[in-house]
Amino acid sequence: MKPMIILTGPTAAGKTSLSIQLAKAVNGAVVSADSMQIYKKMNIGTAKIMPEEMEGIDHYLVDELDPGEEFHVARFQEMAKDALEQIYAKGQIPIIVGGTGFYIQALLYDIQFTDTKTDESYRRELKQIAKEKGNHYLHEMLAEVDPKSAEAIHENNVKRVIRALEYYKETGEPISEHNERERMRTSPYHFVYFVLTHERSVLYDRINKRVDLMLGQGLVDEVKSLKSEGYDRNFVSMQGLGYKEILRYLDGEISLDEAVYILKRDTRHFAKRQLTWFGRERSVIMIEKQKFESDKAILDYMLEIIEDRGILC
Repeated sequence: MKPMIILTGPTAAGKTSLSIQLAKAVNGAVVSADSMQIYKKMNIGTAKIMPEEMEGIDHYLVDELDPGEEFHVARFQEMAKDALEQIYAKGQIPIIVGGTGFYIQALLYDIQFTDTKTDESYRRELKQIAKEKGNHYLHEMLAEVDPKSAEAIHENNVKRVIRALEYYKETGEPISEHNERERMRTSPYHFVYFVLTHERSVLYDRINKRVDLMLGQGLVDEVKSLKSEGYDRNFVSMQGLGYKEILRYLDGEISLDEAVYILKRDTRHFAKRQLTWFGRERSVIMIEKQKFESDKAILDYMLEIIEDRGILC
């Protein structure tokens, strides 16, 4: 079994800087498990690590796709496996870093995705329902047949809501049951799974300050530039936090103050959902930052566990 280190946690927990120090300590390379940092031209709103911040550590799945390309869990899994091959070939240890829990789960347990036949007419029907009656109505349809999926999928993630409804129609089984079976798979990797977190109040304060920093760095101009290139809310990339809210402002639907308020609120809600997800995962080691005096103390703690687990052997 090949070694793997996972460092995840909610947005704004401080994963990026810690991952660099960890990679230096174990001869590692970073594979991003983030659904947005894969996109070029989307730097500020994704809090993307920039080349000068990488300190010589190789990073994969960062800045690789155009905003017009679709990026989903199956494609992440495929690209991440290619990255792992390159990392192992160099004699390095892959460190999976990011906050998209489903992506991490898919890679860690090599989840097999369903290849069911798509009913295009039903898909068009669901899209029309969302357009005419709203995302909430469509989400309620899912809650009736698959409450677990409805709990896990935000109503604004229309694509995943539709896919879950399609799966139920195609198979008669909630997709949450399929995913639950897949979750029980044994990992093909010799791994250690760290979840970095913070006191809720501190985390929320960090999120608010991060949004303010993004605005100061030019988030509005970044979204305006993407919009001028034809990237609108019909693209998966532009549905990301920070982009859809500013697009609404640029389209004259809401004021900038309203957009910022919604962005901060929805990012806090997102962090809460992330914590719920990671709390349910198997074999995780929770690292509560407030219990450590410094990032170095956290790093030393992680390295001790990594050594005890024989990950470096």
